[in-house]
Amino acid sequence: MTDVKKITVSRVINASAQDIFHVLSNPERHRELDGSGFVRSDDRTDRITGTGQVFTMNMEGDHMGGEYQTDNHVIGYDENHLLAWETAPAGQEPPGWQWVWELTPDGNDSTTVALSYDWSRVTDEETLKAVSFPLVTEDELENSLGHLASAVAG
Repeated sequence: MTDVKKITVSRVINASAQDIFHVLSNPERHRELDGSGFVRSDDRTDRITGTGQVFTMNMEGDHMGGEYQTDNHVIGYDENHLLAWETAPAGQEPPGWQWVWELTPDGNDSTTVALSYDWSRVTDEETLKAVSFPLVTEDELENSLGHLASAVAG
């Protein structure tokens, strides 16, 4: 068993940080970015514009017995640089895992994008028994970066 409780992947995407952030901050686009296959759609969510917002996603996965919803609490927002949220089952407080997107401009038309999936703050024993972390693999995170590159190219 490993003590690693965070996975980070990164790649250079041939698009401006502004164009990439425009896609990331729109929950309606998250299904097309999802490399895990869990995201089905957003639930009437507005564009993310700051910390403290909550956006709800419609999900599906065997780990939750089929269809379910998540509330995503925005904990980091720096336009064109950072977008982060903690995920929770709908109607519940976040149990401690988070998603962090970091954008570093490499000129006008190129951006290094890092995506982190961090479950290091999950301490509830019931959650740790119920969820087999990491629920999303490094390959699936890499797929998300590939989907993002396609989304901003199109």
